[in-house]
This record gives sequence, structure tokens and C-alpha cells, in this order.
Amino acid sequence: MNDQEIKGSVRQHYASIARRGGGCCGPAPSCCGAATPVAIGKAVGYTDAELAAVPDGSNLGLGCGNPLALAALRPGDVVVDLGSGAGFDCFLAAGRVGPSGRVIGVDMTPEMLDRARANAARDGAGNVEFRLGEIENLPVADGTADVVISNCVINLSTDKPRVFREALRVLKPGGRLMVSDLVLDRPLPDSVARSVAAYAGCIAGAMLREDYLAAIRGAGFVDVEVQAESGYEIGIADADDTEAALLDAVETTPADAQAAAEAVRSVRVSARKETR
Repeated sequence: MNDQEIKGSVRQHYASIARRGGGCCGPAPSCCGAATPVAIGKAVGYTDAELAAVPDGSNLGLGCGNPLALAALRPGDVVVDLGSGAGFDCFLAAGRVGPSGRVIGVDMTPEMLDRARANAARDGAGNVEFRLGEIENLPVADGTADVVISNCVINLSTDKPRVFREALRVLKPGGRLMVSDLVLDRPLPDSVARSVAAYAGCIAGAMLREDYLAAIRGAGFVDVEVQAESGYEIGIADADDTEAALLDAVETTPADAQAAAEAVRSVRVSARKETR
């Protein structure tokens, strides 16, 4: 598939999640064991207080980390969230930047935006807005943000270096980047790397760790650091629908699936735009 076909498949996949209301099987624990959005949130680093602080329906269990854990947001900050989904991280950020701050979520899936905007209206979140756009072409003016965040979305882009250049562009001098994402510590088996289901599931589009960090530096960021890293369970024993499609593919052997699971790492990366 070419880049546009991949992007269309990713958009369709996440539109379906927005309509259904969960990244695994929705909020009902009966169909996915413990893999509810709340359980996923706890597993990737959100506290009980954070999970309770957001509007119902904003946490769809799609993250692979907590990009706000070390973001040190301040009252009055402007935050841009790349791939904001139903608004989970946006609402958490909004509480920290306060009424004098502002949060801008950007997502390419209209169904996700509809859900996020409904959540914002229901919650009365007046300092949050959601814009339709692609993270490779952010609908945000130069030098707008104090902080750019993203959670398990940049790996879905077919042009990650451009995403990081866009993040740099919208940051103010001295602004900070804080992302949670999936990377690889070794190449994936060919059958997994070619899988559209694995791409939409944040696996096949992941870059090697060093290539990912090099792309951030190449965009012009400084002080690029991996703040945290861990293994990431892609769901071999308790697969969600995306992972099940991958594991059921004729060309993907159990050994290939296991090798993919062992290659994927969840990282939290920070960087800074130079002050000048």
C-alpha cells in the first residue's frame, strides 16, 4: 500500500474505534478480560486521580504511556496534542494549564473530533479546542505552543521526520516536546512489517529507537532524551481486534508474532526547541 492508502486505513480504523467507544472492546470487561480503557491507562502510567479527572468517553485505552508525567505544565501554558483522539490527554492538560492556558488537540479523524468536542461541551472545558488536521501539516501557527505532546500516534505517520519538523515549528523558542510512543529495538519480521493491521495497531509503523531519536534531532530539537522505556505487550494472550487480525493473518506465524512482541518498546521522550 502507498502512503495515502495506509493513511486511509488508519483513519478508517480509528473512526471505528470512535464510534464503538474503546480501543479494545469498549468499556465492558467481559469481552477483553482486564483490558478496559481504565486498566490500560493504569498499565501505561496514569494515576487513579488522572483517570477519574477526565470526562466519560475521553479515555479510549489507546495510549502507550503518559506523556504528561514529566511535562511539568504550568498555569498559562499553551499545549498542542498531536493525534488527540477523544481528548483524554487534552483534558488532563487543560486542568493543569488552567483558565489562563489553552490546549489545542489535532486529529485527522472526524469521528474522533466529534467525540472529543462532545466531551468538551459536556465537561464545560472552555480552554480546550479540537482541530481537524494531519500531524504532518499542523493547523497551528508558528510559535504557538509552550509544550507539544503526543501519545502513541507519531508511529502511525508515514513521514515521522516531517511530524517532528512541524512540532518544532509550532513551538515557541525554548518550548518542550514530550511524547509517548512505540519504537523497535530490532527490525520486525517481514510478515508483520507488511501487515496493514499491524500498522493501524501501532506496530508495523514503529521506527527503530535510534532512528526515531535521530529524526527528532534532525528536525532541530536539542536535549533529546529517553525519560522512560519498557516492554510493550501487543496482546498475544489477550488480543484486541487489531492484534487479532495480525495474528490470524495466514502469512504471520506464531514465531513472527512473538518476535514482533519482543521487538516493540514503549518510550517516553523529551526534547527542547532552542531559545534564540
